[in-house]
Amino acid sequence: MADWRPDLSNSDKPRYLAIADAIADDIAAGRLVIGDRLPPQRKLAKRLDVDFTTVARGYVEAQKRGLIESRVGQGTFVRDKPRPRRSATSFPPRPVDLSMNLPPEPDDPELIERMQAGAEHVLRDIASLLRYQGFGGTQADKDAASSWLGRRALVPAQNRIFVSPGAHPALLGILSILAKAGEVVLCEAITYPGIRSIAAQLGITLVGLPMDQDGVEPQALTDACKKLKPRAIYLNPTLQNPTTLTIPDSRRREIVAIARRFKLPVIEDDAYGFIPEHGHGHAPFAAIAPDLTWHVAGLAKCIGAGLRAAYVVVPDTRSAWPFASALRSATVMASPLTVAIATRWIEDGTADTMLRFIRAETSARQKLAAEILPKGSYRGDPLSFNLWVELPTPWRRSAFVEHMRQTGIGVVASDAFVVGDPPPEAVRICIGGPSTRTQIRGALEYAAHALVETPALASPFL
Repeated sequence: MADWRPDLSNSDKPRYLAIADAIADDIAAGRLVIGDRLPPQRKLAKRLDVDFTTVARGYVEAQKRGLIESRVGQGTFVRDKPRPRRSATSFPPRPVDLSMNLPPEPDDPELIERMQAGAEHVLRDIASLLRYQGFGGTQADKDAASSWLGRRALVPAQNRIFVSPGAHPALLGILSILAKAGEVVLCEAITYPGIRSIAAQLGITLVGLPMDQDGVEPQALTDACKKLKPRAIYLNPTLQNPTTLTIPDSRRREIVAIARRFKLPVIEDDAYGFIPEHGHGHAPFAAIAPDLTWHVAGLAKCIGAGLRAAYVVVPDTRSAWPFASALRSATVMASPLTVAIATRWIEDGTADTMLRFIRAETSARQKLAAEILPKGSYRGDPLSFNLWVELPTPWRRSAFVEHMRQTGIGVVASDAFVVGDPPPEAVRICIGGPSTRTQIRGALEYAAHALVETPALASPFL
C-alpha cells in the first residue's frame, strides 16, 4: 500500500517502535494485507517528518517480528502470517539431560515467536536444504559466521572459517590433525569432559596442568613443554566448564608467549565466549595469536544446546585442507537445515535477542545462588550456567550427587572433569536449562541446607 501512513500520535514509545507497532496493528485490523507493498523508507520518512534512520529502524523491527520482508530491488512487503504456534501440549515430552551444562531456556512468547518466524522463513526453501551441500558452509553461512565472530573482535579471512556440526566434531577433527595415538596434549587439570572422551577415542595422552586463580600456571606449562614435547594445549578460557573461571588477559598473554617459544598450537574452545557483552569480555586467543590458535566458537551455549553448529577458525590457509578433510571424513557436512536456521537468526537479530535473554536470566539465577548458598561455599560467575561447589567434610561427592538427585537440577561429581590428579570432593551444579527460577530456588535451598547441616547421608559408606 504505497499511500500507507501510520498514526503515531497516540504512542509514547520511540518513533521506530511506534512504526513497527503501527504495522502490526494495521495488519491485525486488515488495513494492511499479505502482499501489500509499504512505502519506500525515504518517502515515509518525509511523509511523517522523521529521520530516514527512524523509519529504517522501524522496518527492521517489524521484520524481526516476522511482519514484513524486504525483497532486493522490489521493496518491502507485508509477509504471509506465520502459522499459529502449537501449544507445548501438542508435542510429546522431550527428555532433557540435566547433567549437561545448558543455557536457560527461552520462555518469552515474543522471543519464541521470533525464533519460529526465522525457522519458518528457512523452511520455505526446505527442498534445497535436504540435499548434500558443499563442505564448510555456503557463502551466506560464512557471512553470518563472520558477522558473529566479529562480536569477539575476530576478523579472519573467510577461507579460514568453517561451519562445523557442533564443537565436539570440530575438536575431534583438530586433535586428529595435531596429535597421533600416544602423543601428549595438555589441558587444564579440571577440564571439559568432552575433550577427555575425544582424547581417549584417539588414543592421545591428555595431561592436566596445575591451576591457580587465573588458570594454567605458566611455570607448569613451561615445564610440561620441556619434558613432554606436547602437540597442543586445549583451553576453555572463558567461563570455563566446570570451574566458571575466566583467564585474565595478562595470563592469556603469558600462555601465548610460552606457546610461541615452544611452537605449541592452542586449541581454544570458546563455547561461552559470546556470553559476556562485547567490550566486557577478554580477548580470545585467536585475536592475540591467530597464527597459533585453532578457534572453536560453538553455538550450543550462547543460543541453544540443540543448535548443533560451530564456527571454526583455523590458524592459516595451510591448515584449511587437512581440517576440511578430517571433518568431512567424520561428518560429511553440517546439517544444512540447522545451519540455515542459525544463519537466519544471526541475520535478523534473533540470535542477539536470545543472547540478551540468556545473560539476563543467567544473572538472575546466579543472584539466587548468592542469596541462598552459604557464603564462600561455591565458585560462580554472574554469567555462568553452573556453580562449582567444593564440599565440606564429611560430604562425599557421590553421596551429595545422590542426595540432590530428587531436586530436578543436574549435579555432576568432579570425577568427570579431572585429568591426572585424584578428584576433589566437589560437584558441578547446573542452574540453566528448562528449570524455572522457582525450581532453581527450591533446589538451591535444598543444597544450602545440606551444605550447612551435612546430614547422615554424608556417611563415608556411601
